Amino acid sequence: MNDKFFNEIRLGNLKEVSSMLNESPELVNVTDQRGSTPLILATYYDQIETAELLLEKGAKIDAIDASGNTALMGVCFKGFSGIAQMLIDKGANVDVRNSMGATALIYAATFKRVEIAKLLKDKGADTTVKDARGNTALDHAKMQGVPELIDLLNTQD
Repeated sequence: MNDKFFNEIRLGNLKEVSSMLNESPELVNVTDQRGSTPLILATYYDQIETAELLLEKGAKIDAIDASGNTALMGVCFKGFSGIAQMLIDKGANVDVRNSMGATALIYAATFKRVEIAKLLKDKGADTTVKDARGNTALDHAKMQGVPELIDLLNTQD
């Protein structure tokens, strides 16, 4: 049943996901073979309506996968700013660190996601956090050569 549930999430079949959650509410926080929760998977596949439904049904917003990544980190990697905004608005912790010490802001800088980096910084994301290699989000922005990100992360509010 879990495999079918995760497949319906990937496909964006909101009606079926909702029906399955009504029948088996415990599915909201199960994990797949990679340690991903339904919320992490929904956000990774840009399924904002499914993600919102999962949160309404009690999904843990800051749950982590096997690598220690949250749903917010995943959307920073993928560049889904609408879902990033929704997760931030619903209280996602912007400073969770994964197994490599990275935060959502570090991911936003690494993957050149200027709009998401702005959202995170506006929400108070810690710009001083260093990953396992000793690099901050600003360091990653410099490595990527993105002037707008460098300017954003160089300024203190």
